[in-house]
Parts: sequence; structure tokens; C-alpha cells
Amino acid sequence: MEKQHALLTGASGQLGQTIQALWPESGLADRYQLHPASRTQLDITNADAVAATFTELNPALVINCSAYTAVDKAESDQKNAFLVNAKGPENLAISCAKSGGRLIHVSTDFVFSGVFDKPITLAQAANPAGVYGVSKRAGELAIMELLPEAGLIFRTSWLYSPFKANFVKTMLRLMSERDSLGVVADQRGAPTSTASLAQAIFKAIDKPRVHGLHHWSDAGDISWFDFAVAIQKSALAAGLLDKAIPINPIKTSDYPTPAVRPSYSVLDCSQAIVDLSLAQFDWRVQLDQVIQTLKN
Repeated sequence: MEKQHALLTGASGQLGQTIQALWPESGLADRYQLHPASRTQLDITNADAVAATFTELNPALVINCSAYTAVDKAESDQKNAFLVNAKGPENLAISCAKSGGRLIHVSTDFVFSGVFDKPITLAQAANPAGVYGVSKRAGELAIMELLPEAGLIFRTSWLYSPFKANFVKTMLRLMSERDSLGVVADQRGAPTSTASLAQAIFKAIDKPRVHGLHHWSDAGDISWFDFAVAIQKSALAAGLLDKAIPINPIKTSDYPTPAVRPSYSVLDCSQAIVDLSLAQFDWRVQLDQVIQTLKN
């Protein structure tokens, strides 16, 4: 049986690298030829380049991991944030609509401003507070308009992995360099390993009728402070850190940033659990696995 083609954009990012690492064991490699494309290989903001790639590959599936994720920088770099997060997904959706391909896209908890106190459902209206969230929401809307039945959007939160820069790796570095650390304790969310999100994406590929908005994260409701404490504990147990340092809870107001962060962004993933027949992973288990991978 001839394999179909799957295009992976943003292949050099942490989710893109995770998908490539897990693809051979996913069961999908027998049916799809994966074509990873980094930003230098395919700039999704260039409509002509996207069209040319579709002409060459005719992908039955596109997994878009390209994103402008510099949340604070986006406040002063609106043009590029919207190019990557809104125009890029629109270009992919236009080409998918023409070719009959399916698009799986990754969005963010930042489409909500965080004025909640219980897990955010799909029924809640998006209300982003900053440029990053507004640009990601624009990408969602473009996909839903252009691919009402062939576009699937996963909103996720607090993504981390053994690859690239992320909160876990930053904390490990600071814990090895400093005598103490202050971490924000009044923002709550759910950490999500890229491996967990990759598994949800793989499951969705096998369910072509699943479309529209879905939420996916690991199971949890913690603060960044809680997460930092758990990172240190896991890293000490794994031998990745030599000594414990004091970690102190601080307020968001003690650590001002250009972009406003959601104070609460735990996502209700119940629809995805039903549609994908996939249980959420415990955030602690996933963290330990990433720590172990970093150690190895």
C-alpha cells in the first residue's frame, strides 16, 4: 500500500522534535511518510512557498507546530506574531482546502485572559489579553472558517519537553546557578509534556472525523511555584541536581512582564477525552519522564 504524505511544519521546535522522535513507534509510519520542515525549510507565512510545497508533496495531512511563542516580545513585535500565528495557519488552511488535506493545528491557553476559577470549557468565549493570545486566536478563526470539517485545533498549556527552551529546563539551570529562587504562585494552570500532546495528535490522526476546537493538557491544577518545587524534587531524585535550594512563592505583581499572563488557565479536556478515547496523563508522571530523559 502506497503511503500518504504528512507535512510537519515547525519541525525544529520542541513539539516538532517530539513528534519526529515518537513517530516511528506511533503506528502511523506504516501509512504516512512524514516530511519534517523547519522554518528555514518552509516559511508558512509565505503563501507561495506553502502552495509550492503542496504542489510537490500533496500532503493528506498537515501538522502545524510553527508558532511565534515569545509572549513578551510579541507585545512590541505584533507584525511578526500575527504573520506566524495568524497568516501562517491561514496559508496552510487555504492550501488544505484546495487539496482536500487535513490540518491539525496547535493553539494555546493564552486565548483566555484567565478570569476563571474552574477548568475552561470549549463553550467559554475566547478573550485574550495580549498580542500573543490575540494572534493565536486569529489563527484559530482562520482555520475554522476555511476548514470547518477538516481542521482540528488543539489548545494546550504550559508546554515543556527535553528539547529547546522551556520552563522546566530554565528552572533546572537556575537551580544549579543560584542560592534561592522566587517563582510566581498566583497563576494556576496545567503543565503539559510535548509527549502527551504528541500522543493526542497521533490519536486524532486515526480519527479523521474529529474536527474543530479541542483542549488538551496533562491532568493537573497547580501554580508555577508548585511546578518549580516538583521540578527540583524530581531532578534531585534523578541525580540531575546536586543540592536543593530554597524556592519562594512570589506574586505576579512582584515580577512584572510586558505581557499579561492568565491567572487561571486549566483547560477542560473532557471533549477530547471522549472524541479521542484517550485518558489524560498525570503531570507528575510526565515530568518525571522528561527529567529522566534529560538525565540520560
